[in-house]
Amino acid sequence: MLLNALVHQLYAAPIQIRVYDDKISIWNEGSLPKGLTLAALKRSHSSRARNPIIADVSFKGGYIDAWGRGTIKILDTCMQADLPEPEMKEQGGGFIITLFKDNLTEDQLAKLGLNDRQLKAVNFVKEIGKITNKEYQELNDCSRNTASSNLGDLVQKNILVGSDIKGAGAFYQLKSIVH
Repeated sequence: MLLNALVHQLYAAPIQIRVYDDKISIWNEGSLPKGLTLAALKRSHSSRARNPIIADVSFKGGYIDAWGRGTIKILDTCMQADLPEPEMKEQGGGFIITLFKDNLTEDQLAKLGLNDRQLKAVNFVKEIGKITNKEYQELNDCSRNTASSNLGDLVQKNILVGSDIKGAGAFYQLKSIVH
């Protein structure tokens, strides 16, 4: 992200890096070049480096392998690390990219369309480490069938994974914990 920001920096304003508990953002002044869209950044696209000398040195030094792949490499790296897709947008006269540390934040879970019971359960598992069907029922004041259906949906959405134990003693954990 930093190298991409340097290669594309306008030098009218400094690159701004903001580090939070759950995300990191890098903002660079200047809008996307004419004809280049945010959607195009997610696939192979042409690059118009604002600093071709820095881009050339970075290429020759092995820091970049080809122009126009910086955002694709960022997306691929996040996917390999089981992190949510970065948010890329034009904002305040510049371009900002935000990487999220946790794919289970309230915002990220809301994007997956979880119901309130499921959100409560995911937060429970984040705090306690696991949840059983019975605990889900008690937490949400719901039937066994509703708990089973909701937990199954969380497994389908790759948020939770069931234990090897079936029946009595079965539980669910966050998928990111089990590798």
